[in-house]
Amino acid sequence: MSSVWVGERVRLRAIEPEDWADFQRFDQDSELQRNVDMVHAPRSAVAMQAWAEEQATLGEKDDRLQLAIEAIETDTVVGACSTNDTSRRCGRFSYGIAIGREHHRHGYASDAVKVLLRFMFEERRYHKAEAGVYAYNDASIALQERLGFQREGQLRDHEFLAGAYQDLIIYGMTAEEFAALHIRK
Repeated sequence: MSSVWVGERVRLRAIEPEDWADFQRFDQDSELQRNVDMVHAPRSAVAMQAWAEEQATLGEKDDRLQLAIEAIETDTVVGACSTNDTSRRCGRFSYGIAIGREHHRHGYASDAVKVLLRFMFEERRYHKAEAGVYAYNDASIALQERLGFQREGQLRDHEFLAGAYQDLIIYGMTAEEFAALHIRK
C-alpha cells in the first residue's frame, strides 16, 4: 500500500499528543524560531502538552494543515510543516517548514516539501505555492532554489527579528513547474 504522505525519507502525519516533548525541544532553539516566525517566551511542559493535544484534535480547515515530519528510518519527529494563506478562489497557498537542528542536512526538508506540494497540487488542485524566506537564512534560500522555486520579490525591512528589521524574500512555484521538475518515480 502506498500513501501520498510518504516520501523517500519522511512521512507527514498529524501531530499527536505524545509529540509535545519533540516540539518543546524545537521551540527552545531561538535560531530555529527566528527562521520560522519569532522567538516565543519559554513554554512549560503543561502548555506544550496542551498545544499538542489541541493540534491533534484540530483537524483540517480550509486546506490549512499543520503536520509533523517523521523520519521513515527512525520513526522520529524531525520537524513540522504547514500550509497557510490558502485561497481556493485564487488557487494559491503558502507553506512553512522547520526542521530541528539535530536533523539538518539529511534531506528531510526537501523531501517533506515535495510530499506537501504534491498533495496540494495533485489532490487539492492548487495552482501555485509561495514561500517567504528571511534574507539572512541562506539554508532556506538554497532549499527553495534547489526545489525549483522562483524568486519573485523582496519585501524590505519586513519583520523585526534578532534586534533588527529583516528583508523577506518571496518565492513561488506553479503546479506545472513542480510537475516538470519532480516527476514521480
